Amino acid sequence: MTRSTVGALALAALVLPLAAGCVSNSPTPSGDGASGAPGVLSVSSTADACDVSAATAPSGNITFQVKNDGSDVTEFYLLGEDGLRVISEVENVGPGISRDLVVQARPGKYFTACKPGMVGDGIRAAFTVTDSGTEVGPTGDTADQLKTAETQYVAYVKDQVGALIAGTKEFAAAYKAGDDDKARELYAPTRAHWERVEPVAESFGDLDPLTDAREADLEDGQTWSGWHYIEKDLWQPTADANGGKDYTPLTQAEREKAADDLVGYTQQLVDQVNKPDFTFEAFQIANGAKALLDEVANGKVTGEEEIWSHTDLWDFQANVDGARVGYEGLADVVEAENPDLAAELEQRFTEIDALLAEQGSIETGFTYYDKLSKDQVKALATAVDALSEPLSQLTTTVTGA
Repeated sequence: MTRSTVGALALAALVLPLAAGCVSNSPTPSGDGASGAPGVLSVSSTADACDVSAATAPSGNITFQVKNDGSDVTEFYLLGEDGLRVISEVENVGPGISRDLVVQARPGKYFTACKPGMVGDGIRAAFTVTDSGTEVGPTGDTADQLKTAETQYVAYVKDQVGALIAGTKEFAAAYKAGDDDKARELYAPTRAHWERVEPVAESFGDLDPLTDAREADLEDGQTWSGWHYIEKDLWQPTADANGGKDYTPLTQAEREKAADDLVGYTQQLVDQVNKPDFTFEAFQIANGAKALLDEVANGKVTGEEEIWSHTDLWDFQANVDGARVGYEGLADVVEAENPDLAAELEQRFTEIDALLAEQGSIETGFTYYDKLSKDQVKALATAVDALSEPLSQLTTTVTGA
């Protein structure tokens, strides 16, 4: 590994009740989808339906070909039997766009779920994986390589959340004490640890929205908390930037509650990843690496993540670092299966890191997003696109799907 950072698994946890409009699917023992290939299922997501071509599939590699047939951006998930644990997901599927989600599924009961508009409870349906009679996952030397990658990945996650809780406590103490200069100084570098593991955090219930929801993401009646809630108070907007209303600073009591809540939610994350059964499989790490690039494309490179502090490049770098770590753990397998892909990924990671280095570093500080020129933003966006395409091949290369 070239950096002491962690790749974050791209998992977005949902607690999804049964919803009206979920299409009833007829079982297809072979798991055939629109393509007719075994283990390939088509998914049509609209405003009121999540139409999966079959409600069953044989164990092993399953490819969900997700098509957004609605007018809003959507997401698709494969959830565990409890409806809480996310096996894997694909986010930010725009109208008319298709995206594939590849999973390695063992026999058991699951749920499929669509989340049109990326808000609300979403739409889910029961899904069963039958026993194909074949071993799920890689075997032989490849299996050993991927098991090592999974073990190293878990160690990285634990290391990052350890640094995160320490930094969060220091940040919270400064904020509660009214030392806003120190809190602002700690904000971005501490959040980098979160950004490296954010999709892991998203796999644990509602920890992510409680800890990291942006104001623009809030649903009607949702109570705001977490990093961006405090961010706004530390970088207080003018009325023009606040919907025409003067911003009302948090009271001391509100500050203390916001800080204590942030530490508490972060501690929950620490507790979860330090459980003995915490692990991620190789296909999930691969999916996560791609999803981290999607995070960059849909928030950081647009300046929408840190709209008050403009510290988006810290988050950008952390997401890229996380994607690189996820890939590097799997690199030996990729090089054996597709050396051209491995070479291109190395090149693209090097290019995007070089562009970011022109603007600073997490340790020394970056250029604030609102100080970037249009050409600089365009160059970063182009580099993200160039990396995103080959990275989308990572899961199928690792799983052999």
